[in-house]
Amino acid sequence: MSSIGDNVRRVREEIAEAALRAGAAPESIKLVAASKTKDAEAVREAVRAGVDACGENRVNEFLEKDALGAYDGAPKHFIGRLQHNKVRQITGRVDLIQSVDSAELLQLIEKRAALLDTVQPILLQINIGREETKGGFLPEAADEAAAIASSLPHLRLEGLMAIPPAWEQTADAWPGAKKYPYFDEMFRLYIDIRAKKYHNTHIWCLSMGMSGDFAQAIVSGANMVRVGSAIFGARTASQL
Repeated sequence: MSSIGDNVRRVREEIAEAALRAGAAPESIKLVAASKTKDAEAVREAVRAGVDACGENRVNEFLEKDALGAYDGAPKHFIGRLQHNKVRQITGRVDLIQSVDSAELLQLIEKRAALLDTVQPILLQINIGREETKGGFLPEAADEAAAIASSLPHLRLEGLMAIPPAWEQTADAWPGAKKYPYFDEMFRLYIDIRAKKYHNTHIWCLSMGMSGDFAQAIVSGANMVRVGSAIFGARTASQL
């Protein structure tokens, strides 16, 4: 059985290959270990293996592992859907909230960050597949959302995040074949938003791609990927 360290090295190799195909430096791609359902020791092993950040989907899980020092040595990201009544438990405690999916959530995070006298880095989650079951701003609303975020002094917008619809990768999914259209659309949107040069922003991050498709996401322009099962192993049915 492969260790978490072995898995991280293997993922890094795939990241490097994809980055070179995209004409990007491998070290420019940030690897976030998505540790949903995994225990504190598994997270520590991923940190020791050199992941760039740790990402949690659930507030209670984050709080439990954080109390145990699981993330020590790596930045902490919140990557799941953030319920409004949990904002106070996350704001100011993580280095990046990737999943800001509504104007109301922007205002709630701003209010909490102001109380803490801090600036909270965020990404805007884009519902690129227009799926009713997923949160996020529709692509045509991204410009307005970025403008709102830039007007809030205790937030710093750093980019965009997306969870596209499920896609089955094929052997020809590299340049020269048709790229994954949702990833391509996200990259175009990211470039457009970055070009606007909003006040109070530092837009550098396009977070997309998970265990099954992170290589194709990088080829399409992602510079941050959120990888869970390829690092920690598949989740059992009871863990989902």
